[in-house]
Amino acid sequence: MINRLVEKIKKTEAPIVVGLDPMMKFIPEHIRKAAFLEYGETLKGAGEAIWQYNKGIVDAVYDLIPAVKPQIAMYEQFGIEGLVAFKKTVDYCKEKGLVVIGDVKRGDIGSTSEAYAVAHLGKVAVGSRMLPAFDEDFATVNPYLGSDGIQPFLKVCKEEKKGIFILVKTSNPSSGEFQDRLIDGRPLYEIVGEKVDQWGSQCMGEDYSYVGAVVGATYPEMGKVLRRLMPKSYILVPGYGAQGGKGADLVHFFNEDGLGAIVNSSRGIIAAYQQEKYEKFGAANYADASRQAVLDMKEDIAQALAGR
Repeated sequence: MINRLVEKIKKTEAPIVVGLDPMMKFIPEHIRKAAFLEYGETLKGAGEAIWQYNKGIVDAVYDLIPAVKPQIAMYEQFGIEGLVAFKKTVDYCKEKGLVVIGDVKRGDIGSTSEAYAVAHLGKVAVGSRMLPAFDEDFATVNPYLGSDGIQPFLKVCKEEKKGIFILVKTSNPSSGEFQDRLIDGRPLYEIVGEKVDQWGSQCMGEDYSYVGAVVGATYPEMGKVLRRLMPKSYILVPGYGAQGGKGADLVHFFNEDGLGAIVNSSRGIIAAYQQEKYEKFGAANYADASRQAVLDMKEDIAQALAGR
């Protein structure tokens, strides 16, 4: 799957992943009204609104981008109906030819980690059949429990030719409380980055590993160090746009070939119509605003890479 992701990035010339992280305050009123008219102000109504909102965005941007990243918590808050919307979104994005990165941040040990890996990347035994459950192409994984939590994912990645992105240096302001702590004189995120490189050597695609890393755009200097430590790992870069990251911050995340990183923007794209820059589109044309936001992001990154 890493080979396919790289191919899609080359084809679209857009190292961009759109974070499908729906919140009810992002969903235009006309979509919410229609869903509530059909199902009432219920969890099912909320799930329907999320699904229709996502579908509109995907229809508007699928030809511009290689991948999407639905954040499962935004769906889980609506219970089973939210997870139905999550699954419908995953399936629809794959129908549109998009690579799907399940932002699930799982991490446990033993049989629990195995079950997480099977749920999101593998197939589960049902009688005599092996069936996919959520069936994303990649999943995000928390490495805090060590190799016990990672190995089950590596096993499934090898079996299914899928991938993972391991949290290394996250974009949130308090990430340094643990990730920057010195261990034998070195920050913890560097040690985790080295482990990512080691794990990745077990699962290689053509040029890059199935095992990638999450490194926030808000920490460009740290990204420069981690790029060197993980030369064969794709870096998923959150924090662009709404969290303060911009194209100029991203150059060190990429290798000299212009590959090696994919940049995420969530509400900066899916809620673009609520920004002053795109308010001319209006709520009725929210998906067109999202499309323009993708085009602007693509240009911003391209200019930054051209000028490095």
